[in-house]
Order: sequence, then structure tokens, then C-alpha cells
Amino acid sequence: MVMHKHKYRFNPDLLTFVREDSSLKKKFWQGISYFLLSIIISVIYYIFFSLFFDTPEERGLKRENEELVLQFELFNKKFDHITAVLEDIQQRDDNIYRTIFEAEPIPSAYRTAGMGGVDRYTYLEDLSNSAMVIKTAQRLDKLAKQVYVQSKSFDEVIEMAKRKEEMIACIPAIQPVSNKDLKRVASPFGVRMHPFYKVLKMHTGMDFTAPTGTEIYATGNGVVSDVIHSGRGYGNTIIIDHGFSYKTLYAHMSKTIAKPGQKVRRGDVIGLVGNTGMSMAPHLHYEVRKNNEPINPINFYFNDLTPEEYDKIIELAAQSGQSLD
Repeated sequence: MVMHKHKYRFNPDLLTFVREDSSLKKKFWQGISYFLLSIIISVIYYIFFSLFFDTPEERGLKRENEELVLQFELFNKKFDHITAVLEDIQQRDDNIYRTIFEAEPIPSAYRTAGMGGVDRYTYLEDLSNSAMVIKTAQRLDKLAKQVYVQSKSFDEVIEMAKRKEEMIACIPAIQPVSNKDLKRVASPFGVRMHPFYKVLKMHTGMDFTAPTGTEIYATGNGVVSDVIHSGRGYGNTIIIDHGFSYKTLYAHMSKTIAKPGQKVRRGDVIGLVGNTGMSMAPHLHYEVRKNNEPINPINFYFNDLTPEEYDKIIELAAQSGQSLD
């Protein structure tokens, strides 16, 4: 005889045991309920542990991220060191190397100019440490630009060094008229009383009094860029282009000897002292120009004056008053 097992539960209302319904349908829904409850409990446990505990994979990623941040900090310290070294090289380049060859320093705005536009680093914005990565990329690009500019500057300095001998021969370095006794300086560079207008006016050159017909010398190697014949202003004038941003002007000549386009060397006779144009007496008005701006010629007589003679010519120039043109 087969005995069927049945489950009973106590009914408190009836104060007796009641046989439970053990149909297949009920068992199915009970199973579904237990399954759903298990899933809910699992999800709760997962959320709880995710919030308060890291998985091994997450811990590995965090360690990797911390190491990357540390590496970026080390890179930025290296950038600081390299930038300091580069700035020192730039200072030497502008104030020593380029000064030796009388070249203009590179504008700081050009050295520090950025690269690209505002969208250059857009592709990095989705990274977890985008701000740090973008800042590092910007520093790297800026450093690369500065290194490139410095490299081009050194290329120029090397070319100038190769042409140093030529530059020394071209830069004005002697007096334009024979003036060994140093008694013929009429008016130096600076603000002087104009002989015709009787007002203070900038005298952009230096006047040397000398008899009409006195020889005038090219003060450095170069090419005659202009010969002017005029009865006004500077009168008969010759301009020599010496290269390296230098030009010299010789005015009030009685006769011009050098021709336009002619190559001249330091000491060549290019004309004769005169009294043409707006001139009060026979003399040579002499100018030295750098980048087309007049500068004081008194600094360019170092080839034919001793220190004592140089001091004397400065003294004579300081005693001069009214210019002759």
C-alpha cells in the first residue's frame, strides 16, 4: 500500500491542522517567487558591495590610474627643468650670441607663441584625466615650438659666424675724412641748433669740417646704393649699403666719384668734400644707419683711433654747438 505524503499547516482560526494545497500550479508559482526573491537579494548584495568594496579589477585599475597620475607629475617636473634650461639658452642667444653678431633678438612673443587653435585638444576631453592630459599636451607643444625657434636661431647664428670676417670688413669702422689732428669735428650726433631755421633740431649725423676737395673715404666694404646730385638738402650725396643692416650716408660733396652699384672697400675714395645743398661751410655730413635708423657715428671709428684719440674726439664733439647743415 502506497502512502502519499501531504503537508499540513496549523490554522489558528480553526484551531486545527489543515491540509495544504500541493498542486503543480501552486508549486510553480512558489518556485517563481523564490527565484525572483533570490535575484532581488543578489542585486541588493551586488549594489552594496559595489558601493563599499572594490573588485580586484577595480583595485587594479585604480592602482594603474594612480601610477599614471604620478608619472604625469614626474613628466611635468621634467618639463619645468627642460623649460628652465631652454630659457637660459634663449637668454644667451639673445644677449650674447646674437649681440656679438649685432643681430636683433628674437621677439619673446614669437618664442612663446602657441600652436594650433582652441579645438586642437578636443579629442582628449573624453579621457578620465582630461584636464591633466590636455595641460601636459599643451606644455609639450609649446616646448616643441620653442625648441624649433631656438634651432632656427642657432642656424642663423652659425651663418653669421661663418660671415663674421665679412661682417667685420663691412661694418663702418674708420673716419670718413683724414682727421688725424682731431680738430675738424664741427657738430656731433644729437639735438643741435639748425643753422638756417635757428631752432633746435635733431642732427642725425656728424659734421667734419675740411677744405673743399678733401678726399672722402668709404668707411666699410659695401655697394653704392644711391648717388644723389642736388642743390638742396644734403646736396651731392652718396649712400653705401654695407649689408648686415648697415648703411652710411656722405653729404654736401663737391664731387661724387663712386657710381651707383659700384662695390667699394673700406678706405676707397668715393668723393670730395664740398659745400652743396643746405650747407653753411665746406664740410662732410656723415651718417651711420642701422635698420634704416640713424645712430651715433662716434661709435664707429675704432679702427683708426687710439683710446686717447677717441677720448679727444668725444671731447671736441661735446664742445660743438650749431650744426653746419
